[in-house]
Amino acid sequence: MAQAAEQRVTKQERVYRVVRERILGGAYGPGYRFVIDTLAGEFGVSALPVREAIRRLEAEGLVVFRPNAGAQVAPADPGLFEAELTVLAILEGYATACAASRLGEVEIAQLGELNNRMEEAIGRLDPLGFSRLNQEFHSIICDYCPNPALVGLLRDVARRLDAIRRTVFVQIPYRGRESVAEHRQLLDLLAKGAPADEIEAAARRHKLQTVISFRTWQAEHPPTSKII
Repeated sequence: MAQAAEQRVTKQERVYRVVRERILGGAYGPGYRFVIDTLAGEFGVSALPVREAIRRLEAEGLVVFRPNAGAQVAPADPGLFEAELTVLAILEGYATACAASRLGEVEIAQLGELNNRMEEAIGRLDPLGFSRLNQEFHSIICDYCPNPALVGLLRDVARRLDAIRRTVFVQIPYRGRESVAEHRQLLDLLAKGAPADEIEAAARRHKLQTVISFRTWQAEHPPTSKII
């Protein structure tokens, strides 16, 4: 029985990972409708592990269930990006302040090296590489936050943002050089042991700058049609 349960989990995990990658990679675009039996046939499994995988993706905000339509890839919603990023700014600001006392010279040097690599990615016109390094930069800081509940919330929001970025990427202003400069300011505060409230404000302000840029972009590019 234990072996059968392990096999079922393995099948579910395999379906989950592949379908998630297809969503984030754009193969399954916003509104794409999942047919459980078709996916089950493709993966050579029963419908159960497919349904379990789809439910996991729904919990992450990547899939929604529509009446009379079933499971679909969540629609692209630029407004949701702003809402989620605002939440992330609040949570990450506090998490960074909590992590500050646990970040020593070695960790700050590691973060500085990542920031330098981000600057190099800008020079070679590699926005996707820049984004990956940026996520690693903030992930390292949050890993040192001593509040596991807060870290869990941060990761949930980050996963949802990851999906949104893939669907409305062209509408999200690229703030490469500004982000690198703001990271340096934050690292300076961490290195000198600045007060927690000052560190929290800087980290929160850093994230909110993207929200401000996004609002400016939207004002300059009013929608011509409804996003579905």
